[in-house]
Amino acid sequence: MGDIFGRNPVMEALKSNRTINKIWLAKGEQKGSVREIVALAKEKRIAVQMVERSKLDKMFPHENHQGVAASVASADYVAWQDIVDAARQKGEDPLLVILDELEDPHNLGAILRSVDAVGAHGVIIPERRAVGLTPAAVKASAGAVEYLPVAREVNLTRTIERLKKEGVWIYGTAMDGEDYRKVDYSGAKALVIGSEGEGMSRLVGESCDKVVTLPMKGKIESLNASVAAGILLYAMMDAK
Repeated sequence: MGDIFGRNPVMEALKSNRTINKIWLAKGEQKGSVREIVALAKEKRIAVQMVERSKLDKMFPHENHQGVAASVASADYVAWQDIVDAARQKGEDPLLVILDELEDPHNLGAILRSVDAVGAHGVIIPERRAVGLTPAAVKASAGAVEYLPVAREVNLTRTIERLKKEGVWIYGTAMDGEDYRKVDYSGAKALVIGSEGEGMSRLVGESCDKVVTLPMKGKIESLNASVAAGILLYAMMDAK
């Protein structure tokens, strides 16, 4: 079981028919989207409990819960093969994102939003030393997590080798790669985004078919992981 918070994540969970056990609503919150949440919860016969805002503050310290939260079934992870198969069943070349030891839940959530925005098919994360689908990540995804399959694998390098056997071309990201604007992204592909501080791990980097980079003209050396992922995904989106 898990809890999610925020108006958009709770609304999207309701719309996507995810199993919701209860919704908590801060007293006095009855306007705009909150009214829609209450109406949809009533329609689906989901209990709505009015609570003091202080209760939600204790449940989600340091987070902007917007006076709304829900107790939901934990997000189910899928197998990477299912993501690839589902894309091909739609007659589309798979487009995936592989996150190599990403640690910030807000970065994960933002990347999920970008993955959904470009119509990519799913995300693969490692089981260890990486953030998973935490409440903060779900909140940051603004509901995208409800529609995107996420696979969690024990060994990313092994998973990458299996993807390559499926005809998926692996694009890594690093400072010393090829200018992303000069790369052909046609066919089935996966984009690897490394951790916030260290980038891709050595073994994952060595497993990539090509490494690309975003040229930096300013003083800092790199972009935020979620910003870099968004730029590269849009570059890949229309490649056939």
